[in-house]
Amino acid sequence: MIDLKKVREQLDMYKQDCMKKGSRIDVDAILSLDEERKTLQQQIDALKNQQKQLAAQQDYEGAKALKTEIQSLDEHYSELLIRLNADLLTMPGFISPKVPTGKDESENVIIKTVGETPAFDFEVQDHITLMKKHDMVDIERGVKLAGARSYFLKNDGMLLEQAVLQYALSKMVKKGFSPMQVPNMVNPEALVGTGYFPGGEEDAYWLERDNQWLIATAEIPLTSYHSGELLTEAELPKKYVGLSPCYRREAGSYGKDTSGLYRVHQFMKVEQVVIIPEDVKMSDQYHAQILANSEELVADLGLPYRILQLCSGDLALGKYDSHDIECWMPSRNSYGETHSATSFLDFQSRRLNLRYRAEDGSIKYAYTLNNTVAATPRLLIAIIENNQTADGKIRIPEVLQPYMGKEVIG
Repeated sequence: MIDLKKVREQLDMYKQDCMKKGSRIDVDAILSLDEERKTLQQQIDALKNQQKQLAAQQDYEGAKALKTEIQSLDEHYSELLIRLNADLLTMPGFISPKVPTGKDESENVIIKTVGETPAFDFEVQDHITLMKKHDMVDIERGVKLAGARSYFLKNDGMLLEQAVLQYALSKMVKKGFSPMQVPNMVNPEALVGTGYFPGGEEDAYWLERDNQWLIATAEIPLTSYHSGELLTEAELPKKYVGLSPCYRREAGSYGKDTSGLYRVHQFMKVEQVVIIPEDVKMSDQYHAQILANSEELVADLGLPYRILQLCSGDLALGKYDSHDIECWMPSRNSYGETHSATSFLDFQSRRLNLRYRAEDGSIKYAYTLNNTVAATPRLLIAIIENNQTADGKIRIPEVLQPYMGKEVIG
């Protein structure tokens, strides 16, 4: 939930941030509803104190009459609280002053471009053509068994994916991140807590019988891992890296990126999550660090890439600051998104009730951040297409050769 105290203290700025994110919520109405809640709570507390005094004076009839009135107010309070909590879930988080103002992804800002895009002296083949040539993928049987946007990775295709994932995971473990195998199914509270719900239900897979949901990223269980807990400041930061399958319905992308492996329903991802104390400066530092971790991996793979600063209109509800890494994909003749680094401040922790006891004894909400380390098969597209040769072979990046046991596919 949003910190309404902070909203009141910085009301004009918060309303501007809502407008920048394209949110049309009525902030004043929500604050008014919260004032009504506080007034009602004070009335109930006052009546309960009065009831105790009457009972102490053995005025049981008076105490009984107040009990009826309190019950009626309690019911009204419960109804009001349900309305307020529903409204609070629609309130966006604050935006970093560094975020540029823009209406949508078309106004994201390129802040860095690294590496020369390859100049091929032969006709470029796309990843599917190359993978089929070397029996690395089977789309047709994937579609036959699981519908559109489904696939089998085979032989060197499957091994190349595992090489990327294992290299990424081992790299993060060496950087001090705790490796985690996470649940692929979670309760809805984890999705509400991390900000995916409400609003993202249409893009998620629901297991209706058990009211559980398949995860879209390991971020969801990793960030929720300490939900409802009270940590100590000495325990922070917590640095986790998870390897998991990810499931997305891609409900809003019909007719978009339908060919190849760019936009699929199931993929694999290594995800980094950091939980830190309430400190904006530290959040900025860790944001830069986790972004650098992913940038380092892309550089290790020898891929041309660029980094984008997301503008306000492309920030999801809870995002405070966010950057994307896009790798060059020759068949698209453009860059394609492979990583996304995000800072949330206390947006997720308030929803998850993830708190810590500060060194001065006070109780505070932690700050959370996350970023992709490696996501396949999207990274495979960049690796395969950028490393193709004139005779249709595929060079394996040097850092992956120990995992593959060879230098070339084909």
